[in-house]
Amino acid sequence: MQRFRDLAVWQRSHALVLEVYRLTAEFPSDERFGLSSQLRRAAYSVPANIAEGSKRAHRKDYARFLNIAEGSASELAYFVILARDLGLLDRERSDAILTELVELEKMLCTLRQKVEPS
Repeated sequence: MQRFRDLAVWQRSHALVLEVYRLTAEFPSDERFGLSSQLRRAAYSVPANIAEGSKRAHRKDYARFLNIAEGSASELAYFVILARDLGLLDRERSDAILTELVELEKMLCTLRQKVEPS
């Protein structure tokens, strides 16, 4: 399997994690164990599952971890929408993240389809 750090989808998802951490650092302290934590967990789950799956011995297992990463990306999208609707993120920032997530989801789907055994 490929080195996960060489994958564009991993690089972009890692960059998104860093952005989510920066944004959630600005949230009120009472959100530290609430939505801030959930956003961070969903965000880092994407590149973490790409990394873990890339080291699985079988393509079917790798594809399953990529699918889990896709689910985490969708979960993150919901949390971004929730943060925006609660007034914790402005529309410009939330739209930028949601746009990036659409691209990541496409990349993950393409990679998963390539990896899945025929």
